[in-house]
Amino acid sequence: MAQANSELTLETIKQRSVHGVIALTGRTFILQAINFVSLAFFTILFTQVEYGIYGIALAVRGFLTYFSDIGLAAALIQKRNKVTKNELGTTFIIQQSLVILLVAIGFAATPFLARWQQLTTPGIYLLWSFYIGFLLSSLKTIPSVLLERKLEFTKLVIPQIFESIAFNLVAIGLAWSGFGIISLAYAVLVQSIVGLVSIYILKPWRPKLVFSLDSIRGLFKFGVPYQLNTFLAVLKDDGLVIVLGGILGPANLGLLLWAKKWGEAPLRFFMDQVIKVTFPAFSRLQDDHTQLKSALSRSIFFICLLVFPAIAGLMLLAPLLTEVVPKYEKWEPALFALNLFGLSAGIAAITTPLTNMLNAIGRIRTTFKLMIMWVILTWAIMPYFANRGGVNGAALGALLIGLSSVVAIVIAYKYVKFDVSYSIVKPLLGTTAMATILYFLRTVVPVSWLGVSSLIITGVIFYSVVISLLIGPTLAVDARKVWYAIAKKQ
Repeated sequence: MAQANSELTLETIKQRSVHGVIALTGRTFILQAINFVSLAFFTILFTQVEYGIYGIALAVRGFLTYFSDIGLAAALIQKRNKVTKNELGTTFIIQQSLVILLVAIGFAATPFLARWQQLTTPGIYLLWSFYIGFLLSSLKTIPSVLLERKLEFTKLVIPQIFESIAFNLVAIGLAWSGFGIISLAYAVLVQSIVGLVSIYILKPWRPKLVFSLDSIRGLFKFGVPYQLNTFLAVLKDDGLVIVLGGILGPANLGLLLWAKKWGEAPLRFFMDQVIKVTFPAFSRLQDDHTQLKSALSRSIFFICLLVFPAIAGLMLLAPLLTEVVPKYEKWEPALFALNLFGLSAGIAAITTPLTNMLNAIGRIRTTFKLMIMWVILTWAIMPYFANRGGVNGAALGALLIGLSSVVAIVIAYKYVKFDVSYSIVKPLLGTTAMATILYFLRTVVPVSWLGVSSLIITGVIFYSVVISLLIGPTLAVDARKVWYAIAKKQ
């Protein structure tokens, strides 16, 4: 490996891989915390219409990003031998040509999008800011590729953190001052400039205007199939948001996105950290079935241990929060949808580690087939239910799609017979007991910040006691085993 890639020695690869895991995990925690706080502010300061328009603009940008480089950046990262200047220059020219073309199409399509998505004039300006931000962000691709090839993740995460801080400071500050949705447009532009400047400071690179057909042929062999493989995810998420925006309108889409964001918040906050670390661990354990079964059971257990009670607590306390948080009563119509998305997130807490395991042991075709199934179900069910039942209908459709994940559970269990009782049933019993207590207590506790805080503290203490009784002292032992196993395999 060291000979094949003359850029790095084997020892350097090992060291930077470990540092990369630490840096990426730390970055995720920081960004999740920033995004969690900003989400709270945005949903206080923005109306349903403004929040819905923001979601539409994000989805449009997601589609543009997918088509921006046809997988060439991934091909450069994956390339076994040293990347040449001709390959970098050719990739840069192709990507920027595509980006400029897409931005031009985006501006030309503005009247159609404005009518279809019922965009206001500030919404159109926000959409344009995303186009410009997309163009500026595309200029970061080559420096980012060079950093990733050298596994310098500690440098790579710095611009991402700077971007997040800049965006949220500008957006929240201007929105607080009464700028409305235009504050997001300014924030997008500032974010793009900060990210572009910071990454070129960390990894200077001068574009070379060269086009080599021979250089690009090899990159296309990997890049195009790779990009096709990611298309399903883009179609399933961003594509659906755009379609639902046309069905529901910005206000109802805003309610739906609010419910989805908060309903899935515990899943994103807790599970994403575990998934990043367990994938390489599962990969290294794939030839040791006993250890893989143990690691999988424990990873599902710790995800469910944290996600289940967080979702249950959120579902029970959300009605109180809409009363005590200033300007939050406008989200009350989305509370039922939040509950449905919360249930979907609880199912995902089980299935996502399983599909992660299937990928880690090389069952890519299996997970690809599952993804095709979920895309078809998503596009067949959610638009139909949204048409018939509005926001709650779309959320119910999402829950029905989540229930189809039983197929993934059955398939994964055939490969690795993980401990269902330990991993899922015990956290579920503890969560049920906690939810029962909170359900009755919330009827007698005063609706205030003090009341909500006391319910949260009571829930945490009660859940901890119940889990300790169900699991016993092995809980601390298992936590140390998971950490040791993962650390040893890095």
